[in-house]
Amino acid sequence: MDKLTPIFELREMLRKLERDVGLEDLSRTERDVLLAAHSLTSCVDDEISTEQIRKHSLLEPVAQATLYRAIRTLLGYGLLEQTGQSRGRNYVVRSDLVGKDLPPS
Repeated sequence: MDKLTPIFELREMLRKLERDVGLEDLSRTERDVLLAAHSLTSCVDDEISTEQIRKHSLLEPVAQATLYRAIRTLLGYGLLEQTGQSRGRNYVVRSDLVGKDLPPS
């Protein structure tokens, strides 16, 4: 077996799983932001900051402007919910909404 076949098979399985749970309409960066944010929480109502999301290893190659655009999109879809009114933004991941119909962007 060549080296690329197992990578392709894993990528294809991941793509199917993302489709099955309703993430296929998100861009790759939006999915990475959502998954990074979720991985930083240990329970449903945990808050995470923009800075924590930005420092996540999944998002190292992502430009800051692209990251903020993805966060705004996820806020628009309701998959992230802003908490507090301070300058440093905090969010709650709404994983309960994953798989529901996303509103038009």
